Amino acid sequence: MPNPYASTAGASTITATVSGNDNLNDFHDPRGGDRQRESMGAREVARRIFTYVRPHAGLFTASFACAALSVVLQLFVPILIGCAIDLIVGAGRVDLASLIPLLVQLAATVLAAAALQWVQGACVNRLSCATVRDLRTEAYDKLTCVPLSLIDRHPHGDYISRVVNDVDQVGDGLLQGLTQLFNGVVTIAATLVFMFTTSVPMAFLVVLVTPFAVLAAGAMARFAGRSFAAQMGIQGELSAYVEEYVGAQRLVSSFAYGDRAREGFAHINRELYTAGERAQFLSSLANPGTRFVNNCMYAVVAVAGFVGVVTGFPAVLTVGDVQVFLSYANQYTKPFNEISGVVTQIQGAFASARRVFALLDAPEDGAGEAPTAVSPIAPRADDGAATGLTCGSAPCIELDAPALGGASPAGPLVGDVVFDHVDFSYVPGHPLLQGICLHARPGMRMALVGPTGCGKTTLINLLLRFYDVDAGEIRVNGKPTTAYAREDLRRAFGMVLQESWLFEGSVHDNIAYGCPGASREQVEDAARRARADAFIRALPAGYDTVLPENGGSLSQGQRQLLCIARVMLADPEILLLDEATSSIDTRTELQVQAAFDDLMRGRTSFVVAHRLSTIREADCILVMRDGRIVERGTHDGLLAAGGFYAELYNSQFATTC
Repeated sequence: MPNPYASTAGASTITATVSGNDNLNDFHDPRGGDRQRESMGAREVARRIFTYVRPHAGLFTASFACAALSVVLQLFVPILIGCAIDLIVGAGRVDLASLIPLLVQLAATVLAAAALQWVQGACVNRLSCATVRDLRTEAYDKLTCVPLSLIDRHPHGDYISRVVNDVDQVGDGLLQGLTQLFNGVVTIAATLVFMFTTSVPMAFLVVLVTPFAVLAAGAMARFAGRSFAAQMGIQGELSAYVEEYVGAQRLVSSFAYGDRAREGFAHINRELYTAGERAQFLSSLANPGTRFVNNCMYAVVAVAGFVGVVTGFPAVLTVGDVQVFLSYANQYTKPFNEISGVVTQIQGAFASARRVFALLDAPEDGAGEAPTAVSPIAPRADDGAATGLTCGSAPCIELDAPALGGASPAGPLVGDVVFDHVDFSYVPGHPLLQGICLHARPGMRMALVGPTGCGKTTLINLLLRFYDVDAGEIRVNGKPTTAYAREDLRRAFGMVLQESWLFEGSVHDNIAYGCPGASREQVEDAARRARADAFIRALPAGYDTVLPENGGSLSQGQRQLLCIARVMLADPEILLLDEATSSIDTRTELQVQAAFDDLMRGRTSFVVAHRLSTIREADCILVMRDGRIVERGTHDGLLAAGGFYAELYNSQFATTC
């Protein structure tokens, strides 16, 4: 568990990151320097959001048309009310014959405007939901394309926050923003036209006061934007912290770490509270600020209007005209008040959009590579009968043809794998693998052993191109792995990891994960070969039992058996077994090992193991130490040599008093 105080980025740190130009969070490249996104201004954020609105242009157009018609109808209401007032300004001067039709028109206008507003709201809601759906889908798809190195080095909870919380925040801001933007722009434009049509001097008086309202709202929005960006960053960090501790709750409880975990959560939560309080305070100043300016404008219009009624200056007005102008002044300033009132959602949406777009702009797996013309992995034309591999002037591992324990499969063999002087490091300047040379011919069972951290699992990662080599070359069936599309390359491999992974779904679906079209008979056969059929049938619904995430109450060994059945069903060309039987009892391990023997026959296999008793029958054992291959040979040969392998083997069977 990380130190909750030492590893937690404070609000001041995140605020510094986004200060000035609202810089995005950094995505770190584990192979080199930090990859920092360029600053994205509000205009660029809005442009990118509207690229997701464009496919739904029909809803957008309908929303704008309804907004325009609704505002125009609402602007006719003050005119009708003003005319009605002029018909009842004095005793005995009420013109009922003319007043009743005006009231009917007024009612019809109000109802029509309300209906158009309802239609506009429905269109905006559908537009917002469709946009959020598309944005979230693209964000999730992006997670399936980014390099594993990016996933390894970035908190998983932060990714969850970006795909779930931040996209929702964009949707809320989009809904509020579009509604206010449509109505606001049309209201301001139409109101100005109506006011200038009624009285040019009074309209100029309103326009002269407008910049003060705009400046007040703009200043508050700029200050609040930075605080909202900091708030979103800390919220992502809090999500990562919660996800980490919920996933490791058993470990937290067993080490009595609960109090310290709560302290760490409270520490981040306090920073989120501080950042959120600052953002809300600054954003809340915008609405009262603009309301104060707008109320001053209303008062000026009222005074000037009634002066005009009495004196004819600055314009000759009736009482009805004054009422019309006061209504227009109120409607003209209303958009400023509404926009400033939803500045919280808008600023939060823009801050969240920056985080989502930072994820969408992250480099993809294989970005920048030239399209490959190599077809998916297929059998080699030659039979791989070469006796060894020479890498430059230095000989690589020299091996005789492997004894496969029976007749070779019919047809050409597949799975010829070569590491040709491979160097690799996760962090520049700190090499991990150095000068790795090996040749695994089709059908060979190759074991990788050595102390923890010597690079065994890294070899597997390089084979699958989760990472690319720094120097040298890896070839499969005579062609560099970089010549294959990653997806085609990985289809040739089947992998069982030390850490089992099960998703929420039936036992059948978990086993058929790599072969969705597999029949029930094929799934059951794979489970029987993995020695999992017996305990599966003991479950409440057998193969249809729905498992919770990560297997729920299943033991670690049972989960591992399901993962082994999954790869047996996939029937890959090359097997990668990384401590695949580490969670299984010794008796079951012997049974599973027999199943693996059947599965590995005729297939190239790489077996990473700490329990050296499981690799005695390997055709070749590679002994690794400090990122290099220091010994190679068979089990008996390495024991007879009395080297590092013999030391490792004997240490597992040493007895202590």
